[in-house]
Amino acid sequence: MTVIEGSTVIGGLHGEQLRHHHCDWCKSWLFTRIEPDPGFVNIRATLLDDTSWFVPFVETGRNEALPWVTTPAKHSYAEFPSMEAYFELIAEYTAENG
Repeated sequence: MTVIEGSTVIGGLHGEQLRHHHCDWCKSWLFTRIEPDPGFVNIRATLLDDTSWFVPFVETGRNEALPWVTTPAKHSYAEFPSMEAYFELIAEYTAENG
């Protein structure tokens, strides 16, 4: 993934594995790169021009969700899964979706 206009700033967690990129102007979260694999990027799907094809695979933060909020995500976590679980989830998603 390449940012083609503007620039991002790092916000949220500041760690060696996670880099949360935010809009430099409004500070909204845009995407997260997970290191050391620069090929994995978690994109905020609501920022896509066309979301009609998108179905959530994983949802996080369920412990903070409003009781009436639901998604069709296959996996749900009260908080965030461990880094080991992320790699398992990526492998499963890849096997199912190519």
